Amino acid sequence: MGHGAQVVTRRFDDWSSHQNWAVKNIPFKHPWVLYVDADERVSPELAAFVQASTTDSSLNAAFRIRRRDFFIDGTWLKHAQISPYFVRLFRPQRIRYERTVNPVAVVDGVTGDATGYLDHYPFSKGLDHWIERHLSYAAFEARMASAEGPTSLRRALFARDFNVRRQQQKRVFMRLPMRPVIKLLYMVVWRRAYLDGMAGIHYAVLQSIYEYFIVLKSR
Repeated sequence: MGHGAQVVTRRFDDWSSHQNWAVKNIPFKHPWVLYVDADERVSPELAAFVQASTTDSSLNAAFRIRRRDFFIDGTWLKHAQISPYFVRLFRPQRIRYERTVNPVAVVDGVTGDATGYLDHYPFSKGLDHWIERHLSYAAFEARMASAEGPTSLRRALFARDFNVRRQQQKRVFMRLPMRPVIKLLYMVVWRRAYLDGMAGIHYAVLQSIYEYFIVLKSR
């Protein structure tokens, strides 16, 4: 392959199984892994952080990286989309994944916060591709919702770990009536998606439609 890359393939079943297999079976060349999707780009600030922080003397098992989402026209969805932290820089032997869709990383050890951004372009293949992909996500979300364990409102509001808090919030949200309408109002009114211009409004509507996909798949 170009640039000396080695490509490893595996038949896809679900996201967490796919990623758990990868961290256990791929013979990584280096002790640290930077996990980047095809529609993501590493900012210069993040690249500098990775080079400076992935040393053998580091006490961290992983780092959380903040992600920025961009709309079709290149607008940063600063208000419409939460810019969350994801565990994307890690020692592979110290991580595992849970949830079959939108997996949550569980780290064995200290997790720090990286500087810089991972820039995400979810519409890089066009609107049709985004809709098709979210139809498949909706099917996974519907199956998972019917199989998930108990919901904790306390953990949804106060858990120190962002991933745990987000997971519990999703469980609480999945039990609410009229979720697509609530999602639209949350994004437009509470998160002020309109401050991102029409890109923010369009994205808020698409997210409410995605929520409706999940409702239909669940039924």
